[in-house]
Amino acid sequence: MLVKNWMSKDVITADVTDSMQDAMGLLKQHNIKMLPVMKKGNLVGIVTDRDLKRASASDATTLEIHELLYLLSKIKVEEIMTKNPITVFDDFTIEEAAEILLKNKISGLPVIDSEKQLVGVITQTDIFRVLISLTGVGKKGVQFAFLLEDQSGSIKTAADIIRKHGGRMVSILTSYERAPQGYRNVYIRMTDIDRTALEKLKAELNQSAKLLYMVDHHQNKREIY
Repeated sequence: MLVKNWMSKDVITADVTDSMQDAMGLLKQHNIKMLPVMKKGNLVGIVTDRDLKRASASDATTLEIHELLYLLSKIKVEEIMTKNPITVFDDFTIEEAAEILLKNKISGLPVIDSEKQLVGVITQTDIFRVLISLTGVGKKGVQFAFLLEDQSGSIKTAADIIRKHGGRMVSILTSYERAPQGYRNVYIRMTDIDRTALEKLKAELNQSAKLLYMVDHHQNKREIY
């Protein structure tokens, strides 16, 4: 899954000559938290709502409101922006972008193409949309979590048991995080299962894997084992 397919393409930007007041207005108008800053068509910086609040708060206690508004209209974005911002290429994968966001503790990234031209913005909200899409949680159904041996065919065995009971697979995700050596955690979401067959299904699954939990989103039922 590539950044170019999930990023916001209609990018709201600020110019280096815009005032803090202009930038604040853009953030509020478009309900966003980050503005790429442009100079003659090139990306030269980034300014966030946090930058603007920090810059304006420093004098807020010593100025009258009309003086503060005047100050905000005079300070240029160029003076408070972060120069040479961290960016991501549009052909990076979503997980690569997520890793950069996490590592740098930031909420969004300008996206550039092979010519280093600004083509979009990828944010934490976009990453959340990808997570929802990958897991299939929007389709509700039932999610099973297993601890499976990390060997060929172990996931297929569990998946075949679910299919035998008429379940339709929505997503299969795996992770080695917090799993013992030689094992991995597996998360399978399914729909179209007869609820009267769930107990028998769980019993069969437990024979081939350690069942960690089951969440039935239709009935809001959660079982932790």
